[in-house]
Amino acid sequence: MNSLIKSIGLPFMAGIAGAACWSYLEFKPVENSESTFFEPKRTEMQFASSYRPENSAIASEIPVSFVEASQNSTESVVFIKNFTGTDPRRNSMFDYFFGTGPSQQVGTGSGVILSKDGYIITNNHVIDRAETIEVVHKKRTYAAKLVGTDKNTDIAVLKIEADNLPEIKKGNSRSLQIGEWVLAVGNPFNLTSTVTAGIVSAKERQINILGGDFPLESFIQTDAPINPGNSGGALVNIKGELVGINTAILSRTGSYTGYGFAVPVDIALKIANDLIKYGEVQKAIPGIDVVELTPELAEEMKLKTLDGVIVTHTLRTGAAEKAGIQKDDVIIKIADWKITGKGSFEEALSYFYPGDKVAIEYMRNGSIKTAQLTLQNLEGEEGVIKREFFTSGVLGAKLEAVNTIERDRLKVPYGIKITSMTRGYLRDLGLRDGFVITHINQIPAKDPKAAGKYLEEFSGKLRLEGVAPSGQPFMQSYNVK
Repeated sequence: MNSLIKSIGLPFMAGIAGAACWSYLEFKPVENSESTFFEPKRTEMQFASSYRPENSAIASEIPVSFVEASQNSTESVVFIKNFTGTDPRRNSMFDYFFGTGPSQQVGTGSGVILSKDGYIITNNHVIDRAETIEVVHKKRTYAAKLVGTDKNTDIAVLKIEADNLPEIKKGNSRSLQIGEWVLAVGNPFNLTSTVTAGIVSAKERQINILGGDFPLESFIQTDAPINPGNSGGALVNIKGELVGINTAILSRTGSYTGYGFAVPVDIALKIANDLIKYGEVQKAIPGIDVVELTPELAEEMKLKTLDGVIVTHTLRTGAAEKAGIQKDDVIIKIADWKITGKGSFEEALSYFYPGDKVAIEYMRNGSIKTAQLTLQNLEGEEGVIKREFFTSGVLGAKLEAVNTIERDRLKVPYGIKITSMTRGYLRDLGLRDGFVITHINQIPAKDPKAAGKYLEEFSGKLRLEGVAPSGQPFMQSYNVK
């Protein structure tokens, strides 16, 4: 019995004594030390999962949730229906785009409310070849008017008759950082007001999917899941501010498999404002063609950097030629914008207007030089352009005069370009978007309205001459009743 008391009682009493001493000490701060470390009292102990050191380095930028961003943006994103009478999308690039894909007569996508009075921005491919367009917002359906399109950036602007719409808050894409949280807001698979989250994976990305004569690709790349129907929707930051227009996905299946791409909001808003104010984009032209600087070209040219773009051609009497820029010069800076590649080169120029004077920094034979360029418009002049168009339901197309840049590229003195085709007379003749007609029955085609009226009213033997989008000349005769 005595041995049992010794084996149990003595350790127990020692434990009581130790606890009393421990309680007396109360985990007081360490004195006479340069450290500010405090040992916690027993009552201050917390579970490890909830413990946060006083000077925790946990980033305050990481949102606890995306509720605020969602609430500030979802009501500003609309559902768009594009009604076409036929299926013109065979052999298209819809594996890369969002829409609903081939073999459907009703295409769908998304759009973003830019203003309270009904201006809406979306992608050109969402409404391409539409005969009628509808916008659905909060279960209400509105007939939409097409204000203008720009294939070079895949941006289009619509207008609906409504007041006090929830205009989206605008952010800034130039200051957007790689690694920053973003949300994709849209209508994938006809599921309205869907929000997904991810980060900015890259900027100034080129993926070579855009059409147009001067494709401008400087995409924001994101891993926020986006799927068919998101096209034209909003990419927003954690405040719910618009930072991009969702445009494309890189996919072999047509659905999300990793990355999506958005037009930066700074570019998209400039394009939209031009379409609303002038009816077309006021593109500022430096008068040069450039290519990306590759390691092989850098080695060949004995360059120690891979930043910049190489001038491959200067337009005769263009802004660059007038400023003394030559073939093989390497452009490294435009105004305050450092040029790292073709994406940043095109994006930098997209913010300027014809007539703007910009400083260009470039390298020639190892020396850094500067030049002052006065940017020009597509006609080689310095003012804004308000070009005349002729739109015809009978022809099923919009006709416009080719500009100076196109004339130089196609080696034609004049011509009428076919754009925005739907069902109609010209499609039945086998013509497509981008064809340039130079002669109609051997008469020079210079004025869009005159050419359009002539074709609408003509019957008999018709002869058309011109240039295909590929640059190949064509000549075709038809019997028109």
